[in-house]
This record gives sequence, structure tokens and C-alpha cells, in this order.
Amino acid sequence: MKIPPFPFRKFGTTLALDTSNRGAEVEKASRVGEPQFMSNEPILIIDDSPMNLKLERVLLEIEKYQVRTAKDAPEALRVLETYKPGLILMDLQMPGMDGLELAKKLKADARYKDIVIIMATSYALKGDADRALAAGCDGYLTKPIDTQALPVLVAGFLRK
Repeated sequence: MKIPPFPFRKFGTTLALDTSNRGAEVEKASRVGEPQFMSNEPILIIDDSPMNLKLERVLLEIEKYQVRTAKDAPEALRVLETYKPGLILMDLQMPGMDGLELAKKLKADARYKDIVIIMATSYALKGDADRALAAGCDGYLTKPIDTQALPVLVAGFLRK
């Protein structure tokens, strides 16, 4: 499993970001004139919940990421025909093709195999994280989304 260069603690099968020093990191980055996150990186968010799509999109756009969204796997595949994200934040449970099936399909395709995939779910069941990693996902997180941790988590995966 690939872990970004940020402090993580493992709780069962869920990775939780330790954000206790985030304020200090932001202050330090501001003082030296460096952006805290990687601006303009393309990201695709796939989620069948309009509320989750909007929240995740806004959180990442605030950090200057270039975000596109899709409400399901077929729409995501259409977006990927013309858009090359560095990272995909994907819901596990979607109608039709679920996130696990889509992750396997993407990782098996040479055009998409190097894209970082983070699986997210509201209904975390025992073994979901293991199944996500086995499907080729690079990370796993549970919802509700931690609004402070998400941009840091994304930045860590993009820096790898």
C-alpha cells in the first residue's frame, strides 16, 4: 500500500490523517512563499450523491485543483476520454458499476493505470479497505469527509 508523505495513523482498516500540525504547516508554507498544495493538478471526483460531489469539488477547488465530476462509472469513463486526472476520488457504492469494478477496469487499462485512485465510502464495512486496495486503489477513506484532512490527503498522494 502506498502512503503519502504525511503523518497517518491506522485505525482498523481505515486510514485517518493526523492533522494536528496542519496549522503549523500552512503557516510555514506561507512564510516561505510556497503553496501548501499542488495547484492546477487535475482531479476527477466520481460520486452518485450530488451533495458529496459538491462538497468534495468545492474543498479541492479552494486549493486551486482543476476538478471535474461524474455521477457514475459510465459518465466517468466518458470524461476520461478527454481528461487526464492525476487523481480520482471515487465513491465505492454507486448504481450500476460500483467503485471497485471501475477501479479494476481503470487499473487494467494502460491509459489509466498510473492515475492515483482513492476510494471513499459512507457505508464502511469490514474488509472494504482491503477490497479497495486489492482492486488497485491507492488509498481508502470513510465518509463523512474530514474537510480539513481531504486537501492534505490529496496533496500527499499527488506528491508521491
